[in-house]
Amino acid sequence: MTDTEQQARCGYVAIVGRPNVGKSTLLNHLLGQKISITSRKPQTTRQNTLGIKTEGDVQLIFVDTPGLHTNQDKAINRFMNRAAESAIRDVDVVVFVVDRSVWTDADERVAGEVSKSGAPVIIAINKTDRLENKAALVPQLQTLSRRFPEATLIPVSALHGQHLNELEQAILAHIPQGTHYFPEDQITDRTQRYLVAEIVREKITRQLGAELPYEAAVEIEEFKYQGKVCHISALILVERDGQKKIIIGEKGARLKKIGQQARLDMEKLLESKVMLNLWVKVRRGWSDDERALRSLGYDE
Repeated sequence: MTDTEQQARCGYVAIVGRPNVGKSTLLNHLLGQKISITSRKPQTTRQNTLGIKTEGDVQLIFVDTPGLHTNQDKAINRFMNRAAESAIRDVDVVVFVVDRSVWTDADERVAGEVSKSGAPVIIAINKTDRLENKAALVPQLQTLSRRFPEATLIPVSALHGQHLNELEQAILAHIPQGTHYFPEDQITDRTQRYLVAEIVREKITRQLGAELPYEAAVEIEEFKYQGKVCHISALILVERDGQKKIIIGEKGARLKKIGQQARLDMEKLLESKVMLNLWVKVRRGWSDDERALRSLGYDE
């Protein structure tokens, strides 16, 4: 073994928490670039996504997870919970993201899984930039200290990148020696095809907000380069005719806007000109159909 291999460190870091607490935003800021889609809508993240950060001898493999949630029992909810629970096992450290002032049943559900993991726990108390009086954070800190006496507590703002250096240093303290699993220039385990589908889904989620339940999926039907142009055809799946009308909008205006915004992000991701075509199709009950979910890639 070379001196470089002996000095190398590599470890897995699960980022967990209830829906819409800021896990994907945190991952994107830790990596310094965007690989996970974000919105203010719960359950935006559906599958575990690796974000790989290699600096010198250290490689951190972050696992962005769906939010663990309660009181929803569709097949897709069960899948997301299984994905998040599996990520907590066999990691070197768990970053448990919580809100600055709110503790819910969903937080308690995550706390139970985190307690069973056996891994060191760092609690990132998010959105602290919104506190006018920092003393308001004290009750939450006291509650978390009692609940996780061995955990390291770090107030952060994922959105504004505040105190993320402290968070990363706390993570590094738990990363073991070991050779790197990924090339130093790789930032995710996901394919470009997956990432462009997620970009479309993000634009739908951000545009429609409460108008459309999260029962929308995106399937890439064509992804090919012709010269310097990448041609992408994406099928947006919804569960009801009314949802299809909402996404298309009056005279197709909303679908056009979704496509325009998605194409710009795709061109940044692919560093190429993109020709994007979007269609909307009703596939009834897909979110509660195990076979349909597997066909859409929900098969981890």
